[in-house]
Amino acid sequence: MIEVSREQVLAHRQAVHGLAERLPRLDALAVLDLGVQNSPPGALQVALSARLAEPLPPSADLASGGALTLAWTLRGAPHLHRTADLPVLAAAGWPRDDADAAARLGWQRKRLAEVDGAARWAFRAVADAVRAVLTRPLTKAELSRAVTEAVPAALSPYCKPCGVHHVGEQLLRLAALPGGARLVPGSRPLTFEPIPQWPGPPADDAACTAPVQGAYLRFFAPATDADIAGFLGTTRAATAPDRPAAVPVTVEGRAGLVAEDDVAALRAARRHDVVRLLPPSDPYLQGRDRELLVPEPAHRKQIWTSLGAPGVVVSGVDVVGVWRPTQKARRLEVAVTPFRALDAGERAAVAAEAERLAVVRGAAEVTVA
Repeated sequence: MIEVSREQVLAHRQAVHGLAERLPRLDALAVLDLGVQNSPPGALQVALSARLAEPLPPSADLASGGALTLAWTLRGAPHLHRTADLPVLAAAGWPRDDADAAARLGWQRKRLAEVDGAARWAFRAVADAVRAVLTRPLTKAELSRAVTEAVPAALSPYCKPCGVHHVGEQLLRLAALPGGARLVPGSRPLTFEPIPQWPGPPADDAACTAPVQGAYLRFFAPATDADIAGFLGTTRAATAPDRPAAVPVTVEGRAGLVAEDDVAALRAARRHDVVRLLPPSDPYLQGRDRELLVPEPAHRKQIWTSLGAPGVVVSGVDVVGVWRPTQKARRLEVAVTPFRALDAGERAAVAAEAERLAVVRGAAEVTVA
């Protein structure tokens, strides 16, 4: 059994997540191999800019000339991916069996199970409907309405907040990419358009999570089987057939797995004394071993909230505080709540990161409180 320290693990993650060295080109960012989430809207540009030599202005082309695509993918959340990876992601999101389908529905599982909608057939019915109706750009409301009309009524339970019957939200999110839907970056209201030359939903025997499992293991080593399944939004049983080969490692008494090719880099990792302002849902925060990244329970409670989550301040290998933005017209204020006293160098670095954040948000001036 290989033993590594918390500092080695987090220093390795700093490097593979692109937080140690900024790159000149958007499409060169390694985190795009796993996807960068855009929750809440606007978080995507902040996460990307934290890794780029120059921050992205509001007018930036997030599609990078077609090399990148924004879509509902992992756990039904909006992510930016390499366009070439979309078929692989569709296969990774396609349920292996009915139990896998039910697990992926998460918060809507029980509701759809009552009408036999928590099963693989429901994914195909909705994916086929998306492909049939999305022949031009449609807003989310238009897409939901058109799919609702095209699928069996059982898949459109009554929604009390909306006051209407419509296709299950999570079911639509999970079936959208297999049906060939992509998001238009920056659209308001949220708008979808068809992916050119999309081959259609995967065959049932094409479901495969191996590439995503391998990418998770690369970015969040050492990881457990439960960590990987949680990231994919399903069960360990569903991911077991595609489990990548790895070697066992322990950190702080917690056992995990590391790809054999990454062991040397993990053992040699050394911290980089950089400061970054990362948004909620940043790739660096997506690991399932939150206790390793943020050991203090009270701090974890502040960071991972169900509504209105803050961004985090990273200094070296540690999360040292949270931050929230307030913008009025072109004036931006970044309110930082540190978990410990920040030294003069860290304060100066936070101010410099806030200046970069102002570029991303189109602000003319910024203050740090």
